[in-house]
Amino acid sequence: MVEITLVRHGQTDWNAARRFQGQTDIALNTTGIEQANKLAAILADDHFDAIYASDLSRASQTASIIADTLGLPVTKDARLREICKGVFEGMVYDEVKEKYPVELQRDHDDPINSRTPGAETVAEVAMRMRAAADEIAGRHPGGRILLVSHGLAVSTLYCQANQISLAEVYHHIPDNAVPMQIVWGYHN
Repeated sequence: MVEITLVRHGQTDWNAARRFQGQTDIALNTTGIEQANKLAAILADDHFDAIYASDLSRASQTASIIADTLGLPVTKDARLREICKGVFEGMVYDEVKEKYPVELQRDHDDPINSRTPGAETVAEVAMRMRAAADEIAGRHPGGRILLVSHGLAVSTLYCQANQISLAEVYHHIPDNAVPMQIVWGYHN
């Protein structure tokens, strides 16, 4: 068993505009940097054995800011990336609603298995996040890990750790730079 503190990256301009980011590599904005610094101060007295982060800039920047405070290196892992949203990436919700109403409705009706053109399913994200978490847990048995990733990606781990259906994954996406605690074991 490993205690994992899940963190969604700090805010980006695309978050503020409610634009689908997916795996598009967007850096933190000024607010996101401030959020990461505030979270680093909150976590300063905690002990972590390791910090893992998505290799996308917004997550790795957030992790680096926290790591500087904690004095730990960051291990980047591409499996910790956000869901690839395919053709939705770069668009705001209203654009997607106008251009892809059928696909958007499918996402709503079957959030686990729906696949936007060129994208991943939630089930696929959950599988790669689970594989990454299992491997990380195996490296740090009984340890405490900080894992900095993305909203939907961390939500899949949160749901799996708490035996919540992945159909509920969108209801458990944390705010930017807000930590969530889970206990992860191979039983999840």
